[in-house]
Amino acid sequence: MLVGKYSLDEFINQTRQDESENEYFELETPRMLEVNLAGDVWAKTGSMISYDGQIKFEREGILEHGVGKMLKKAFTSEGSSLMKAKGNGRLYLADQGKKITIFDLNNEAITVNGNDLLAFEPGIDWDIKLMRKVAGMMSGGLFNITLQGRGKVAITSHYEPLTLLVTPDKPVITDPNATVAWSGHLQPEFQTDITMKTFFGRGSGESIQMKFSGDGFVIVQPYEEVYYASKS
Repeated sequence: MLVGKYSLDEFINQTRQDESENEYFELETPRMLEVNLAGDVWAKTGSMISYDGQIKFEREGILEHGVGKMLKKAFTSEGSSLMKAKGNGRLYLADQGKKITIFDLNNEAITVNGNDLLAFEPGIDWDIKLMRKVAGMMSGGLFNITLQGRGKVAITSHYEPLTLLVTPDKPVITDPNATVAWSGHLQPEFQTDITMKTFFGRGSGESIQMKFSGDGFVIVQPYEEVYYASKS
């Protein structure tokens, strides 16, 4: 465990990378992802912290994922800006010091807020979910990406995430700015709670809310983040 005072040798021993790790995705620290690359990986643009070996980076091509996804991004200004890392070596990724969680999908699906998607294996299928209704209500808009299949996905959250279970008799209401991810099959509804008190800063609740109904889960974070749609 790190303390506030130590020699250089002590610091190096405490913080040096673990050479024994060889999983495709490893948490080098709770806020830094190590990718043991031998091929390709998709990652959030700008998330590279360091690497060794022979690795090249390519910006997401306009037709990389097909015309359908290109049109969604072009005409809605929504979509996550991705880069592809190719080669062999160790790649380290992070996003503004946010906590990283790794999921190993086994023919399952998860929907992630586009701003909270850090990296995923290239064999995983994904699709942009358009959220025009809420995007028109919120500054900067909001978009989500559904990932499904088999493979690893890394997401980020501010501080420790909390998972809320959704059941048919117990829907879950969340703040869109604090919502990180949810079961891929759930379709959130958006509702507003705007009254005169809201306009004067006297409302007791958030004016825009996400309502999840059915069977599944929702992951939230103890932080309200403003999400900006990518225009690249």
